[in-house]
Amino acid sequence: MPLSLTEEQMDLAASVSEFAERFAGILETRGQLENYGDGGRPSYWAELVGNGLHALHIAEERGGQGGGVMDTAVVVEEFGRRLVPGPYVSTVLASAALAGADACKASAQGLDLFAGGALGSLLLRPASFVATATKDGWVLQGSAPVASLLSAEYLVVGFRADQVTRFALIDVRSPGVNRIPVRCSDLTRDAGILELAGLVIDSEAVLEGLSESYVETLQAALLAVEAAGIMRWAVEASTDYAKLREQFGTPIGSFQAIKHKCANLLIAAELAVAAAWSALVALEQDEDQQRLAVGSAIEAAIVPSVEAVTEAVTIFGGIGFTWEHDAHLYWRRAMTLAAQVAPLQDHVVSAGKTAFELDRRIDIELPDEDPTFRARIGQLLDQAASLSNEHDGGRWYSRGSQRSFLAEHGLAAPHWPAPYGLGAGPAQQVVISQEYSRRGLTQPSSVIGEWAMPTILAYGSQEIKEKFALPTLLGELIWCQLFSEPGAGSDLAGLATRATKVEGGWELRGQKVWTSGAHEADWGICLARTDAEVPKHKGLSYFLVDMRTAGVNIRPLKQPTGEAEFNEVFLDSVFVPDAYLLGEPGQGWRITATTLQNERTQISSGVSVGTEDALRRLIREAAYTGSEREAFTSLGRIAAMSSAIGALNLRETLRQVNGMLPGVGSSLAKVAHARLTREAASHALRLAGSGALFADAPGDAVTGQLAVPQVLIGGGTVEIQLNVIAERILGLPRG
Repeated sequence: MPLSLTEEQMDLAASVSEFAERFAGILETRGQLENYGDGGRPSYWAELVGNGLHALHIAEERGGQGGGVMDTAVVVEEFGRRLVPGPYVSTVLASAALAGADACKASAQGLDLFAGGALGSLLLRPASFVATATKDGWVLQGSAPVASLLSAEYLVVGFRADQVTRFALIDVRSPGVNRIPVRCSDLTRDAGILELAGLVIDSEAVLEGLSESYVETLQAALLAVEAAGIMRWAVEASTDYAKLREQFGTPIGSFQAIKHKCANLLIAAELAVAAAWSALVALEQDEDQQRLAVGSAIEAAIVPSVEAVTEAVTIFGGIGFTWEHDAHLYWRRAMTLAAQVAPLQDHVVSAGKTAFELDRRIDIELPDEDPTFRARIGQLLDQAASLSNEHDGGRWYSRGSQRSFLAEHGLAAPHWPAPYGLGAGPAQQVVISQEYSRRGLTQPSSVIGEWAMPTILAYGSQEIKEKFALPTLLGELIWCQLFSEPGAGSDLAGLATRATKVEGGWELRGQKVWTSGAHEADWGICLARTDAEVPKHKGLSYFLVDMRTAGVNIRPLKQPTGEAEFNEVFLDSVFVPDAYLLGEPGQGWRITATTLQNERTQISSGVSVGTEDALRRLIREAAYTGSEREAFTSLGRIAAMSSAIGALNLRETLRQVNGMLPGVGSSLAKVAHARLTREAASHALRLAGSGALFADAPGDAVTGQLAVPQVLIGGGTVEIQLNVIAERILGLPRG
């Protein structure tokens, strides 16, 4: 999905797309490739200024539109997707930096100039610049490469003096400023070497209150947004091609290899836009959060954009590897984005050092919030916080405990309907989650019960609802899921367990496998075949099985880690009363969809990757091999991608809060999380080095590696999920 999360942003994106099509279409752009390297104002600039697209983030009193950087980012994304030529991004980077400074003479002068349509560029503090203090300011010497330098009329340049980084507004016509043309890798833009030979900067040219962290975050955010736009093009163009191009008499999009390429492109593009959005949000956060967001923007958006276009070319085949195809133009632009944030590893190491101490966090701001609802929830949680949460023997919580109080007041599962929950929608769930967090309380979970009970509440009788709801919320009942079978893992429609009608109920015969927690469960939700004469998915029914019924035999499956979380479950003539058939016979497939879709709204901006903690332990105990830089690089990369996945989940919540239909983010995040777990485990094992020789490896790296398959396989293999993404989301044909 695009960056836009509100109707206003979506309308803006549509208008920008129309503008680009009308005034900067790709055919016109290709026709002018020989000219862009010379710099200057593009042909569409007057029209763009007339529409105010250059000044969305500039205050109205300075001649702008009075919006924010997020509005400008919507334009950047669409321009990236459309490959709009010229210095738009460089210009808005410079003016947005000015807008982020405190009110001063330099910012006022610069904003007036940019609101009037001036072109510019932004240059972070180059290591090659030398600043010498004078009585009235500084003198700068040095040289550095600058994007869109030849087009720029004004520059915002960073320099360091007296251990302080400052930014100044520079007129390119000033004495001591030389611009040396260099052919840009991006054929739709210019670039050059900025030479400062004794440039005098007086104190009035310096931007007050503009931090280096803010400017770094701004640059990473807008370049990541443009990278996300490029990756959207790669997804759309390659998927459209895969639907039309035929080989061996069939569209290539029906080949699994191509499906997986397209699905992986979509996952990468969604992570990119999420990371870019996270960096934009970080502009209003502290420096620690900004460092984490910058690392994520680079690792999840800017760097992957090059590989995304490379992968798109492999889908286009030979035609994509020609000058006449547009792919190389997007490819070139992606490469220049990464160049502008070099050296890349420094940002990742910085993010790793910050991630060693804290996680990426984003607080959701709710529109039109009801303060009375928040106050009521807060009062209830204050009461809960004063209660103990001790078990009354085993797993049973005593009545009057914190858990029972939360359950009885609808706060254990607030998304469930009353009287068991509060029937809370996405916005209310966000409020509740925030109030839990403010008090350091953890919202209870019934694990598989989170899926089972909403299904029971939707299809069960009143008696069944009352039997299971409150005990499940109290933690008195534990559930397991009897779906997978030896011959039907991801392909649930192919399961073979039979349910035969008998007097007063049903007799179940069959075998289930990979059943998490069956050895501890009281009840199981079970799919069984009640009609073998109809198409596979139509003959299934949905049962509730008492796991202590005669004929239920459980055999724990010991995993490579030595634990036995999974089980085989043998159903040998197990009797299930009619009351425990949910819905009607044959409705199992439809009811199962309810089970799989019933997850509470997630608002965490980070995701749990167990081996991320292993990396932290390795660093904390100084038990890693290699250099400290390598260790923090590993942690920085994993934390960056974890942050992007968390932002993807968070954006899904915001879509729902804003009244929009759910997007595809949660489906893609599952694949991304599985892969990240695998990568994190590999990093931990490598850093453990010779310590992996011993069972008690540093950071528990060996156990982390052995546990990876359950993430890659559980809930459907990554490959199956890629097929689903390709066919159901991208619309590629079945093979």
